[in-house]
Amino acid sequence: MHPDPAFRWEDRDAMRALVRELGFGALFVATPDGPRVAHVPVVWNDDATLAFHVSRGNGIARHLDGATGVFVVQGPDGYVSPDWYGLGPDQVPTWNYVAVELEGRIARLDHDGLVEQVDRVSAVQEERLAPKTPWTRDKMDAALFERMTRGILGFTLTVQAWRGTLKLGQNKPDAARLAAADAVEAAGRRGIAHWMRNV
Repeated sequence: MHPDPAFRWEDRDAMRALVRELGFGALFVATPDGPRVAHVPVVWNDDATLAFHVSRGNGIARHLDGATGVFVVQGPDGYVSPDWYGLGPDQVPTWNYVAVELEGRIARLDHDGLVEQVDRVSAVQEERLAPKTPWTRDKMDAALFERMTRGILGFTLTVQAWRGTLKLGQNKPDAARLAAADAVEAAGRRGIAHWMRNV
C-alpha cells in the first residue's frame, strides 16, 4: 500500500464495508509456476473470513488450498492535475484512489460450503436489485445446478493482515483538496471526488 502514513487506512469496519459493497476483486498467490491472479466474487463469512470460488480449470485453483494469498479490491480512482489544487506551479500530477489488501490463509471448502458460498453471493447481489424478485437456485433444475457446481471450487481466506489506502489529497490544505475534488468530478470521476470531499 502507499507508504505515506497520511494515506494509511486502518478502519477495518470501513474496509470490510467496501469489500462487501464491491463484492469482487483480485486474488494473488505465489505458485511454483510463478505469481498468479484470479478475479473472484467474494462474500464475508464473518468479520475476518472471505469466501470465494474459482473455475476448477483455472490454473491457480490447484495451488490455493493452504496457500497464503492477497485479495485486493480497488474502489474509485482518478487522475488529479496539479493545476486543480490552485496552489501554484510547484505541484505534481498524481492519482487518487481507494484500495484494500487482505492477506491471509486460504482453505478449500467442501461441496456443501461451496454451495452455501454461491447461495450467499447470489443473495447479497440479488438483494441490490430490488424490487426485482430475487433469483435463487430453486428456480433451476437441481441436477443441472449440481453438475454446474462441479466445475468450480470454493475457498475461504482467513484475513491475517489488513492494509488499506485512502489517497485522497489529505496532504493538501482542505480548500485545495476540495477544489481538486470539484475538478475531478467535472472530469467525470464522480466516485473518487465523493471520497475526496468526505475524507
